Amino acid sequence: MSESLSDCTEPRAAVTEAGAEALVHGISFKTGPPRLLGVELEWLVHELRRPQLPVAPERLGAVHAALRTAPLTSLFTVEPGGQLELSSPPAASLAECVDTVSADLRTVRAVLREDGLRLVGIGHDPWQPPRRFLREPRYDAMEACLDRTGPAGRAMMCTSASVQVCLDAGYEEPGPLGLGRRWWLAHQLGAVLMAAFANSPMAGGRPTGWRSTRQLRWVEIGPGRAGGPDLDAEPREAWTRHVLDSPVMCVRGDGDGPWHVPDGLTFREWTRSGLPRPPTREDLDYHLTTLFPPVRPRGHLELRMLDAQPGEDGWIVPLAVTTALFDDPQAAETAYRAVKPLAERTRAGRAPTNRLWLDAARYGLADPELHEVAVACFVAALEALPRLGADRRITDAVASYLNRYVFRGRCPADDLLDRLCGADRRPYGKDITS
Repeated sequence: MSESLSDCTEPRAAVTEAGAEALVHGISFKTGPPRLLGVELEWLVHELRRPQLPVAPERLGAVHAALRTAPLTSLFTVEPGGQLELSSPPAASLAECVDTVSADLRTVRAVLREDGLRLVGIGHDPWQPPRRFLREPRYDAMEACLDRTGPAGRAMMCTSASVQVCLDAGYEEPGPLGLGRRWWLAHQLGAVLMAAFANSPMAGGRPTGWRSTRQLRWVEIGPGRAGGPDLDAEPREAWTRHVLDSPVMCVRGDGDGPWHVPDGLTFREWTRSGLPRPPTREDLDYHLTTLFPPVRPRGHLELRMLDAQPGEDGWIVPLAVTTALFDDPQAAETAYRAVKPLAERTRAGRAPTNRLWLDAARYGLADPELHEVAVACFVAALEALPRLGADRRITDAVASYLNRYVFRGRCPADDLLDRLCGADRRPYGKDITS
């Protein structure tokens, strides 16, 4: 579903400030009727029978090699810490996307089982410290850049996993399926979805006090790298300004040598100074991939705020609920009205560092207002799924999640905490401690 700048332009030509603005403005949102969707699933890899033990790099490498020859429809890639990612091809329906990825996951799990390994759906590794598996110049540069704000960057690179839902940007015109509405809704509803699917309450074998420690890591990385743009401006204008005024992670080098990691150089400043060398269109394309906002426009909208989910099919629920709340006009209107009162909490800052996003990450659905909105949105999504052609497998999974978690003001993180700490934990408003 993505389209890079280099697909449409000569990548090695130098780019000016005005040229960069025009390119980002023109390619980041591709409007039209919402008709395609996709999902990107990141997974931790653990020992099948001893999940608290680290997996040797040699075993990870052997599994990756085997998967590269497996008959997969989805794109298979490896994250810096050895996490596995499957990126579905664009699908014309929710059912098609679920069927394609489910078949690929069966293949992946079979390969891993042969070596005593398994996929684990948790947003942040509960036990292992960050250990980088991939040793490449770009990841060396990423690590050096992120280290400037503390250890959160290494945790994000090596111990986190997510469910990322990809949806079309929507119509150019106003309305529940219009670009402006979907862009705004993604940043408000995104906090509710993040709270409902929070599944990373631990690090280093201990509770962190956050239902989504993965989201906490994004906050700690800082708004220059992981923050969203201003929502009061038109989406294209806001995103273009955000891209050019965000710091450059690195200046790519030739060959296998190290990449230069500037300190605080924005892409706009780079186009003006031309130092250490003039930026190219290919550099702009790469710069876009080094920005990690909770919602990233890549022609389509990439919703990046959801923790990886437990169970073999847990990923289906956030995919189905998110798709329904954006692509069904009736459900989208219900979600829009439900989340509007939450906007008061976003006035002090942009996602993910404003009060709404911080409360969602810390408390999940134990926050009463988030709980109320989540119930309304999940009920609307469940009612919309048959209209989107969802089969019984999908609707039953969403109904089960609604009853097990959402109605009860819980999220998967609460299950992990109950197992570790027992049911007697501090209520909403207090930090969770062991």
